[in-house]
Amino acid sequence: MEKLIQITSGRGPLECQWVTAKVLKVFLEEIKNNKIDYEIIHRENGDENLTLKSVTLLLKAKELNTFLKTWLGSICWTGKSTFRKLHKRSNWFIGVFELEGLEKIDFKEKDIQFQTTRSQGSGGQNVNKVNTAVRAVHVPTGEWVFAQDSRSQLENKKLAIMRLKEKVAGIYIKQLEKRMQDTWNNHLQVERGNPVRTFSGTDFKKNHQDKSFKKQRNDLKKN
Repeated sequence: MEKLIQITSGRGPLECQWVTAKVLKVFLEEIKNNKIDYEIIHRENGDENLTLKSVTLLLKAKELNTFLKTWLGSICWTGKSTFRKLHKRSNWFIGVFELEGLEKIDFKEKDIQFQTTRSQGSGGQNVNKVNTAVRAVHVPTGEWVFAQDSRSQLENKKLAIMRLKEKVAGIYIKQLEKRMQDTWNNHLQVERGNPVRTFSGTDFKKNHQDKSFKKQRNDLKKN
């Protein structure tokens, strides 16, 4: 199972960017403890050191829904701003969202079709008389590249694979950036109230209680 997760300050102020960086640290600690593989796909640094506007991660594990149930939604940090000493606000919110419907392109060399041809020089003259240039096509996406840098067909093939891999990765990055922009537009104001997790103080102490347990306890009180 793979899921793309975005931790974002929305359009929140510098304090929210600081919270985003702190939340990322806690998030990474927990996914490591839960033996979840991850890859940071994209990150946008904040306006000051040790701050972060947003980060997008690819998580990989057999089962992720239970873990993410305690993370997806709004996150609240309660504390006084270290950037604006006289600011009265004490509750700062960021969001953790899933980027759905976007699968990472799995680049495999077996999906490449190669075609060799003679390298061409200026004016269309043949540089050599053997087929050393390589045209490589990534069949699933239709992307292609041409390499004739070397007089060696093998070296040109290696260059073509490298360039094609970068080109295909660029498609995924563009799709990801669009999806992140869509998510950003949908969450211009991060949902406040009813956070899935709360933290407090400059030491970022966790004050989290599982909602299902809380609900069970409240139900018992009513009986």
